[in-house]
Parts: sequence; C-alpha cells; structure tokens
Amino acid sequence: MPNQIELSIIILCYRSEEAIIEFADRTRKLAEELTKNFEIILVANYFEDSGDRTGDVVKEIAAQNNRYKVVCKPKKGMMGWDMKEGLDSASGKYLCVIDGDGQFPIESIAHCFREIKTGKYGLVKTYRSKRNDGVYRRLISGVYNILFSILFPGIGSKDANSKPKMISREAFEQMDLHSDDWFIDAEIMINVRRLKISFLEFPVEFEELKGRASFVKFGAIFEFVRNLISYRFNEFRSLKDE
Repeated sequence: MPNQIELSIIILCYRSEEAIIEFADRTRKLAEELTKNFEIILVANYFEDSGDRTGDVVKEIAAQNNRYKVVCKPKKGMMGWDMKEGLDSASGKYLCVIDGDGQFPIESIAHCFREIKTGKYGLVKTYRSKRNDGVYRRLISGVYNILFSILFPGIGSKDANSKPKMISREAFEQMDLHSDDWFIDAEIMINVRRLKISFLEFPVEFEELKGRASFVKFGAIFEFVRNLISYRFNEFRSLKDE
C-alpha cells in the first residue's frame, strides 16, 4: 500500500500547554525529511478539573495540519497509561515515543529511524551519556539503572528509561505491557529481554527541564523499586511453574 504509514511519532504532551506548539512543529519538520508517510500522535490526556489546557492546544494544532492525531482522554493512570494509549492509536510500521518537554533532542528520532530501518533491530533507543538536569535526578537514575541491571541481568541497557524509543510493529505486537505508571519504560526493556528482541542504544545529551518542575517525585523511587522487585518475582514464579 503506497499510503501506508511508515513512521508514527508519539509525543507525550502531559501539561505542556502552549509549550508543545514549537516542539510539535519541529518534530513534524524532522519527520518530513525522513519519510512521506508519517503521523504524529499528540497524547494530551488530562486529570479532570485540573485546569490543564493542553488538550485544547493540541486539538488546534491538529485542526491546522492533518499529519497530527490527538489522543485526549480523562486520565486513568500516569505516564505508562498515556504511552500505551498513544501506541495503541498508532498505525505505523515503526513506532517512536518521545517526551514533549524538550529534554531529549528530537534529532535522535532520525538516528533511531535510520538504524531500525536496517532490519537489524526490533528496538532502537538512546541512553543519556550527559545529563544537565541536576545531581538529584542523576543520582536517582544511576541507582535505578544499577538495580535494574542486577535484577534483570543480560539486557545490557545503560539507561532503561531513556527516550526516544523506536519499536518495530512486529516487536511491539509481541510485547505484553501493563504498567500505567513510570515503570512502562523498564517494562518495555523487560519485554525485550524476555522476547530476545535485538536492540541498539546510542548516546545523547539530556537537557535541563525548563519552565516547570519535574513530574517525577521522590515517591517514584519507591514505586520503581517496588515494580522492579515485583516483576522479578513474577519471572521467578513463571519459571517455576513451567
């Protein structure tokens, strides 16, 4: 099919409001250089009565250009739920997820796309070789990735939570994703390990978050650790039952 969507880029826009306009425009211009057949999915799920205007902003963007699709629903979870909603709405051969806050360079999408089109990998992603988001966040991420590598040896990922992540349609349809919270990135990599999906990581510089505070709070540390232990326990139990 000549008009089949080749590339779906899912932008997580939670509480971005007007800041998403420039990011979405830059992403579209990049996508136009990569393929004629693409779509950009703007995920703007919201908590009711929160006053979040992001939904209205992305609907206006989509009204002006049909390359954009909007997912805008009352939230039933956090980032993981948003990501799954975006992925399920995508129709491309390759599915790319990126945060809309500008911390990850959008140019890395092009690198992911070139590599995954070789057919060697089911997933291509970044790792943050340099972080400009402060000592606290670097410490959290470092400890988390050490625990992840200990509990799930053999993956070889330097930075489980890093984006963008680009997944082939074939690999995505094999995955079994349930996380509604911040654990979704790690769950993707656990699926990569379980399914023996080949993947590639390359380094990027992670920028400082500007204009708002991070949505990842201190309690997320305990949430991450709890999920890591729970998933590892479930793996042991599954192996025992086989």
